[in-house]
Amino acid sequence: MPKKKKSKVSANSLQEQLLALNKIGIALSKEQDLNQLLTLILTESRQFTNCEGGSLYVREGNQLRFAVSQNDVLEARKKAEAKAQKRPLDVIPSNFSGFYLSLDKSSLAGYVGVTAKVLNIPDAYKIPANREYKVNRSFDEKNNYRTQSILIVPMKDASGNVVGVIQLINARKGKKIIPFDKHYENLVLSLASQAAITIKNALLTQELKEAYLDTIFRLSVAAEYKDDDTAVHIHRMSRYSAILAEGLGLSVQEVESIRFASPMHDIGKLGVPDSILMKPGKLTPAEFKEMQNHTVFGGKILENAKAELLKVSEVIALSHHEKWDGSGYPRGLKGESIPLMGRIVALADVFDALTTKRCYKPAFSLEESLKIIREGTGRHFDPNVVQSFNNSIEKILAVKSQFSN
Repeated sequence: MPKKKKSKVSANSLQEQLLALNKIGIALSKEQDLNQLLTLILTESRQFTNCEGGSLYVREGNQLRFAVSQNDVLEARKKAEAKAQKRPLDVIPSNFSGFYLSLDKSSLAGYVGVTAKVLNIPDAYKIPANREYKVNRSFDEKNNYRTQSILIVPMKDASGNVVGVIQLINARKGKKIIPFDKHYENLVLSLASQAAITIKNALLTQELKEAYLDTIFRLSVAAEYKDDDTAVHIHRMSRYSAILAEGLGLSVQEVESIRFASPMHDIGKLGVPDSILMKPGKLTPAEFKEMQNHTVFGGKILENAKAELLKVSEVIALSHHEKWDGSGYPRGLKGESIPLMGRIVALADVFDALTTKRCYKPAFSLEESLKIIREGTGRHFDPNVVQSFNNSIEKILAVKSQFSN
C-alpha cells in the first residue's frame, strides 16, 4: 500500500499561520455587519490558502444561500470590460448571481453542508464516478473558466451545527494551479469555527436591526402621501441618498445611516392635514406655509431621541428643504451651514418628485428633470452633491427602474 503523502510545511511557516489565525479571530469578533463579515471570512480564507477564488454559503433552513463570491481571474476580466466600455465597475453585470442550493448531497457545497465533512479535491473534473458528489460545470462553461482544485469546509458552531460552507477554488503556486495542501484543512476548519460563532451573533444583530428599520419604514409610509407610490418613493429616495453619499466619499457607516434615516425625512407630514397633502392644484400661500411646517413638526417628533439613527433622521427632517442660496426653509440656512445629510436628501427627494407622478402634477421626463437639477445647481443644490449625482447617474437610473410604479 503506498504511503500517504505528507505535507511539506516548515515549523516557522506553521507558526506564522497560527499567529495569523489568531489575528483573524480578533478581527472577526469586532465585525458586526453581516455582509462585511462574510466577505472578511472568505477573503481571509483565500489569503490563508493562496487561492484565486472562492464562495461562501450561509445555511437558511434546509438550504444554503450563495452569499459571497470572489474570483481574481473573473474580476480582472470585469475591470478590463469596464475600462474598455468607460463605465463604472459596479454597473457591469456580475459573473455571480444569488441562488440557493439544497442541503443534500447533490452538490459539492450541499454535500459538505449535510455531512459536515471536508472535501479536498485535486481536480474537480476528475472526481471518480462512484462518489456521492459531483461538480456542476455550467458556471465554468458560461464564463470560460476552469475550476480545478477545490477545498470545501463546513462552518460549525459550538454545538456542531453547520451554519455555512466555505468553498475555495484553485490553489496557486506562482502562476501554476496546484492541489490544496492537506495542512490547510485543519487551519481553515479553525477559521470556519470562529466564523460560525460570529455569523450567528451577526445574524441576531441583523434580525434586531431589520425589525427596527422595518418600524421606521412603516412610520415613514404612514407619514407620506396617501397613495400607491408611497412605499416605492421611500425605497427610491433612500437609495438615491445612499448613492450620493457614497459618491461624496462618506464612510460605509455614514452611507448606511443616511440610507436608513432618510425615509423619515417627511415624518412631520403626520401633522399636516390631508386636504393640503392631497390637494391636486396649487397651494395657497397659507396652505404652503402649513406644508412648510412639516419640517418643524418632524424635528419635534424626533428631538431628544437616544438612538443614533433617529438623531440623524431629526437633522434630515429639519434640513432637507433648505437651499444652497439660503432661500429654503424652515431656517433659511445657506451653503455649508446646511448639514451635508440634508443637502444630500434634498437632491434625492427632488429628483424622485420630478420623475414621478404626484397628485398635484404629472411626471416630468428624465431630460426635463435633469435640466431642472442642472439649473438649480448653486441655488437650490450643493454643487458637490450635484457632481456626485452626475457621476452616479447610471446607478440612480438603475434604482429608478428597479422601484418603478
